Amino acid sequence: MTHLIATFFYVGHLRPAPGTWGSLAALPAAWVIYVLAGPWGLVSGVVLSYVLGLWATTEETRGKDNHDPSEIVIDEVCGQWIALLPLAFGAARQDVSILALWPGWIAAFALFRLFDITKWGPVGWADRKHGPTGVMLDDVIAGIFAAIGVTLLAAISHLFLI
Repeated sequence: MTHLIATFFYVGHLRPAPGTWGSLAALPAAWVIYVLAGPWGLVSGVVLSYVLGLWATTEETRGKDNHDPSEIVIDEVCGQWIALLPLAFGAARQDVSILALWPGWIAAFALFRLFDITKWGPVGWADRKHGPTGVMLDDVIAGIFAAIGVTLLAAISHLFLI
């Protein structure tokens, strides 16, 4: 069960770039959660993926030298869902399809991958913590930065393009 969770239904075994595959797999999963349960359902998904991800990562790395194996992508899923939260709440607030906000989906994905890969600032600090907390926390912070970026890009877009 922990391997299924940690690899997000084995997506983490896709090569190359399993973290990118995990982030991509998070997108349709987020859409399903949103359709079924709205923006607060996605918030619940973030919390649940973090808690289950921390547990699964702890079990999957117990007694191993590698504290952050590449096949563990539940952290990317959690972070990607955080990056999508402004879209979820924006779509619900405006009563439009979340898919109508497709530029935001692209921005959320690109910004999350940028922050996750570059490990800029606090993302790198969290990554250096090692252990399951570091594995999960760096992606949470990258997701927060991406969500802020998505919000800023939406504000700029609405200010100048509409």
